[in-house]
Amino acid sequence: MTAGSDKEDDVILAGEYALGLLSGGAAEAFEARLAVEPELRALYASWAEDFAAMVDKVPEQAPRPEVREQIEAALFGRAVGRTPGRAPGVWARIGLGRGLAVLAVAAVLAAVVFGSGLLERGPVPPVAPTQRAEIAAEDGALVIAAAFERTTGRLYLSRSVGEARPGRALELWLIEGQGAVVSLGLLPDAREGEMIIGTALRARMSGAVLAVSDEPAGGSPTGAPTGAVLATGAVSDV
Repeated sequence: MTAGSDKEDDVILAGEYALGLLSGGAAEAFEARLAVEPELRALYASWAEDFAAMVDKVPEQAPRPEVREQIEAALFGRAVGRTPGRAPGVWARIGLGRGLAVLAVAAVLAAVVFGSGLLERGPVPPVAPTQRAEIAAEDGALVIAAAFERTTGRLYLSRSVGEARPGRALELWLIEGQGAVVSLGLLPDAREGEMIIGTALRARMSGAVLAVSDEPAGGSPTGAPTGAVLATGAVSDV
């Protein structure tokens, strides 16, 4: 299994937990991971916010007293007293037993989730970043908020102002004291993106300076900034 598929599995798992679809050992295993995996907590928080927003748009309406009984009967096979002449429940009419009924409910939930594009989310900020920085030009022409999570090496970037010139690229650099400037890579084209910082550089982030330079489309060919330094920002511990 690839790292990409692992992440996709975690996205789906977090959604199932937010919906209350995990039970027993599966829920306990997920909760144990939540305690030690900040990225997984961020996925769960994102799902919870999405589902809360969906519910907020639905006006409250009191159901009829028999609705709950009918649902329990359809899902769990519990006996329900029916008014004479009342038609059987929907699951009974189409011949679904308990197991298939549960699968049908799950399929409806999946259709809502996947059909609404909730999985097509961009990067989300770390829940508990260890460092932050605001990388900004003196004239405000480029402003980027950065949040770094040392344990995972994830550097989240949100560019609120500015973009690369046509045919050019924005490259991010790490400057630590009097040490050599180190390229962290090209900034994503999207307004929000992330980079994974290698293990050797993670400890050097604290107290460093992040800078953005104007470079050729493929990045600096020399390993050092070749164009103008457009913005800088000091990294501070959270």
